[in-house]
Amino acid sequence: MKKGALHTFSVLMAILVLFSTISFTVEKHFCGKSLVGHAVFSSVEKCKSETHSCGVEGMMSGHMKMGKDSCCSDKTEKITGQDELNLYSISYNLVSPTFIIPKTFMLVDLLPEVSPEAINYPPYQPPQLVYDFQVMCQVFII
Repeated sequence: MKKGALHTFSVLMAILVLFSTISFTVEKHFCGKSLVGHAVFSSVEKCKSETHSCGVEGMMSGHMKMGKDSCCSDKTEKITGQDELNLYSISYNLVSPTFIIPKTFMLVDLLPEVSPEAINYPPYQPPQLVYDFQVMCQVFII
């Protein structure tokens, strides 16, 4: 369970780093005040025909040709991610082995010595069978 939780946490952290560093653009194409097309990661499609109406002004003046006076506009939003990642390294100051080795010998000497002959186990009595479950459930080992 601990290994699965650690693996899940590692995957979530990798996804978090991925999404915090990704950059993309969103392009929108407007004809007049209405949104005609939008695209993410690519360029937006422009108006399909050369003549189009542009809202109220287009209805009054008929169809306009796309040119300098075109009522179409493109809006580009660039969403930038984090450019630099701070890499931290953690160093632990461990206790030197010259201190650990004598300490372990001192603790081993404090433990009492137990001989294998001195350990007495009480005799084991198996529990009494009230029902024979294998016969009741008709489950037999073949």
